[in-house]
Amino acid sequence: MPHAKSCKKRLITNKARNERNRQNRAMMRSQIKTYRANIGETPADDKAKSLSEMYSLIDSQASKGLMHPKRASRLKARMAAAAAK
Repeated sequence: MPHAKSCKKRLITNKARNERNRQNRAMMRSQIKTYRANIGETPADDKAKSLSEMYSLIDSQASKGLMHPKRASRLKARMAAAAAK
């Protein structure tokens, strides 16, 4: 257990950030899974809309530091390839 006041505060803020990041990561993963499951049966006009929504979700999560930027790029490329099929 930390003794210094600043270290106690750091412990509290790290716990809050950890919980927030965990929730954001779980939300992102579940949306990616539902996108992958439903992309095959989605009409062509809706594919572009759902793809742009996934792009914005992935970009926002990558900018927050929840994933590496190259992982975000790889995910977006794979989603675009799945939508093109």
